[in-house]
Amino acid sequence: MAERVQVFYEGRVQGVGFRYSAKSVARGFDLCGWVRNLPDGRVEMVAEGERAELEAFLEAMRESHLGGFIRREEVAWSTAQGLRGFEIRP
Repeated sequence: MAERVQVFYEGRVQGVGFRYSAKSVARGFDLCGWVRNLPDGRVEMVAEGERAELEAFLEAMRESHLGGFIRREEVAWSTAQGLRGFEIRP
């Protein structure tokens, strides 16, 4: 059963190519979703797929060079809503 994970990243996550790197990391996983900057300086990311795949994706995000920019992440799980592809949103 597909699940959805919503993550809010805090730290130095804007102006460092975070969204583009997140999309690049996502290519290595069987998932769909999007990532965007928020006006308060955080980055919001939503991804859908199998739970194990999503957990591996989140771990890959932490282990990539992006991990050095992340000070805090807030993760919430819910039911998938049928996203397609992975995009960077304005």
